[in-house]
Amino acid sequence: MIRLFVTHDLAAGAEIALDEGQSRYVAAVMRAKAGDELRVFNGRDGEWRALVAAVGKRAVTLQVIDPARPQEEGPDLDLVVALVKRGPLETIVEKATELGVRRIRPVVTERTNADHTRTDRLRAIAVEAAEQTGRLDAPQVLEPVKLEALVDGWEEGRRLLFCDEAGEARPVLEALEGAPKGPWAVLVGPEGGFSPRERQMLRVLPYATPATLGPRILRADTAAITALALWQAALGDWRP
Repeated sequence: MIRLFVTHDLAAGAEIALDEGQSRYVAAVMRAKAGDELRVFNGRDGEWRALVAAVGKRAVTLQVIDPARPQEEGPDLDLVVALVKRGPLETIVEKATELGVRRIRPVVTERTNADHTRTDRLRAIAVEAAEQTGRLDAPQVLEPVKLEALVDGWEEGRRLLFCDEAGEARPVLEALEGAPKGPWAVLVGPEGGFSPRERQMLRVLPYATPATLGPRILRADTAAITALALWQAALGDWRP
C-alpha cells in the first residue's frame, strides 16, 4: 500500500493535487492508475484512504475517501546530533525517524567536521522514512545551530541524555533507571567527540543525564541509533 505524507487538510471528499515529485513517484515509479487506492497522512488528521482520481502528464490528483487510522503521537523525543559527513548524517535522520523521534536538531560543535548540510534533503529523507515505517507524522528537521546557542535556549522541562564518549558515566539503561518520562532529548557528538570544554559545560547542566554507550568507540551513526534504541527501551513507547 502506497503511503504519502501531505501538507493538505484531510477530510472526506477533499481533493489533493500532488507535487511534482510525489506525482512522479505515484505514476512513474509505482505505476498507479485512476481508481487505485493509497493512504495519506499529514501529522494532524490521522491516516485516510484515498483514490487516484486523475493521472496527468505532470500531476496526479487524489480524492480523499474516509479515515483509516486516528491520529497518534509518539514520545516527545528530540535527537540533538552534531553535524557529521553527509552519508552518516542521512543514515541518522532515516533511522531516527524509524525509531520515533519527533524532532531532529543538528548542532555545530568545536570538533564538527562538516559545517554545512542540505536541510531540505534531510527533511525529504525523514518524510520518506515516515511513509515507509507506518508512523502518522514526519519528524521536524531544524536548521543547524551552535551547541552553545542550543543550550542557552533550552526548553524548560526537557531532560537531556548526554552520550559521553569519554566513558566517565553509567551505562545508558542504568542511568535512565527510575528517570521521569515526559519530554527528552538525546545528544550525540561529532566524529571527533566533544571538546573538554563542551563536556564540562554539558555535565553540569541540571537537566542533563550523562551516560556511556559502552567500552568501544562508536561511529556517530551507530551511537545515535544505539542511544535512541536504549532510550526507547527504557522510557519510550516500546513498552505498553
